Amino acid sequence: MDVTGIAQLSTSLAETGNKETVGVAVLKKAQEIQTSTATAMIEALPPVTPTPNLPAHLGSKINTTA
Repeated sequence: MDVTGIAQLSTSLAETGNKETVGVAVLKKAQEIQTSTATAMIEALPPVTPTPNLPAHLGSKINTTA
């Protein structure tokens, strides 16, 4: 392998590392934005008030075998 090949390989590896670093940073920022959006949506939901005519146990379990 000649010197030019080694230099090209070194440059290629450095560029790949930089691209991965930028990709991870963008992914983390996207996750932060999704977290803040989800938190805002959850906080925007009105409080749940129980219906006075129904028993308290209704709606507390989900039938997953149906």
